[in-house]
Amino acid sequence: MEFQRARSEEQREQRKTAILETAAEMLTQMPVAEVSLNELSRRVGLAKSNVLRYFESREAVLLELLDAEMRGWLAALAETSGAVTTGSADARAERLARTIAATLQARPVLCDLLSAQAGVLERNVSTAVVLRHKRATLGIADEIARIVTRALPELDADDALHIAAITILIAAASWPHSTPSEALRAAYEADPAIGKLLMSFDHVVTTTLTLTLTGLLAQHEVRSTED
Repeated sequence: MEFQRARSEEQREQRKTAILETAAEMLTQMPVAEVSLNELSRRVGLAKSNVLRYFESREAVLLELLDAEMRGWLAALAETSGAVTTGSADARAERLARTIAATLQARPVLCDLLSAQAGVLERNVSTAVVLRHKRATLGIADEIARIVTRALPELDADDALHIAAITILIAAASWPHSTPSEALRAAYEADPAIGKLLMSFDHVVTTTLTLTLTGLLAQHEVRSTED
């Protein structure tokens, strides 16, 4: 792909879209850690200096992709969690936790980006880029909270936002541990005792969210009996 110099706002947006689409395609072929600005520039057909006219760094590109991936995940979660409306509160909590875990696991690119968010992607960007990203994150957290309270109206807004934060944190933390390198996977297979350390993403996220949700429900029940 080769581009001439962008001379209009429409052309600039086309360049930005091409850069994002190319980076997104690269993430289906390699982990975040292997996505370099040099390779991105080569694939998109622009000099690295020209890519930096549209995004201030590799991390800025990946943060924008993270926001887009989160929006796609939210749409899937909103659709699949709509059925979590019947049964006891604890049963609904477990079904919601399983739904969240399953929809996250179905998006490995999102989980990989989340695992790199705090330690890598937010480190080589300007205040303006971080503010834009964090404002998008707040909107995403609010939407997760709405999904939680739709399934579990017994919880209040603060509880729901807590679940949103825990969801993002546990996904970011458990993904790299559940997707080991080839060498680490070989070590797990070679020594059954070591293999017990391999985490299941679905199990960790489901269990953590279920325990958190049921714990919050229990707190509300205790408070209601004390009032």
